[in-house]
Amino acid sequence: MATIPSLPSRDDVLRMARNTTDITGQLLDTAGNITRIALNTFDPRDGSGTEVLRILRETTAELAEASASPQAQEAFYRIVETLTRLGTTGAPLAVHPVSAPAQALLAAVGDSLLPVLDAVEPAVEEFAAALGELVEAGSPLLPAAAGLAAGTLLALTPLLRAATEVLHDSTPELRRIADALTAALAPLMPLQVALAERVAAAGSGVVRAALPPLADLTDAAAATAKAARPVLVAGEELLVSGLEQLQPALLAAATRAGLVARAVAVRVSAAVSPTAERGVVVAVTPV
Repeated sequence: MATIPSLPSRDDVLRMARNTTDITGQLLDTAGNITRIALNTFDPRDGSGTEVLRILRETTAELAEASASPQAQEAFYRIVETLTRLGTTGAPLAVHPVSAPAQALLAAVGDSLLPVLDAVEPAVEEFAAALGELVEAGSPLLPAAAGLAAGTLLALTPLLRAATEVLHDSTPELRRIADALTAALAPLMPLQVALAERVAAAGSGVVRAALPPLADLTDAAAATAKAARPVLVAGEELLVSGLEQLQPALLAAATRAGLVARAVAVRVSAAVSPTAERGVVVAVTPV
């Protein structure tokens, strides 16, 4: 037989009543806070509620006016008409016989491009990262380059305007030149087309004849490069070591050139402005 559960004790009943009272009090406090926030927001005494209602009314009125204007109705009509045309013209293409070869072509192109994209993806990511680092490293030069470009454009603007005025004033002469060139070249176009066809045929024959020797030459070059790989690696190592040995000398030369340029600048500035206040001229002697 199933056992009859024991009734809760007096302490359990008091604890459940106390918990229920606490939860009810918290809910009432929350409702009171929400009511207070709403009253503070829409209270007409401090003007906030009136302002909110005014903004809502103005926004609604502006939206209604904008949507009811002839321009908006015309725009909506054009959007619906465009979507309708796209649907009516695109639906027959989906069931047209030409859609199957087109889909097959797209699938073949996609299948052939996927391995290429997978192969070049690491190289592209590495190149993008290196390019970003290069741009970040050369960021101090960007303002100077922008200023130089702006100065160049400002210097070219008068030339372009002058050329525009000259061409605008010489419109009859330009038309005469164009008519003369057209009359002179029109009879030559059929001959040029025939010569182009002959050149294309001869070029195709030359390419067909040159491809097998070129393939043999490529194979021989690849074999030679494979055999000479140790020599190439040794040459690269020698070049890199030579550059590493020349690095201190290049740095010293650059430092000396900077010191010389600074000394020349000090002397030139002193010679150009002799009327300036006499001061101590510091001469920098190259090390």
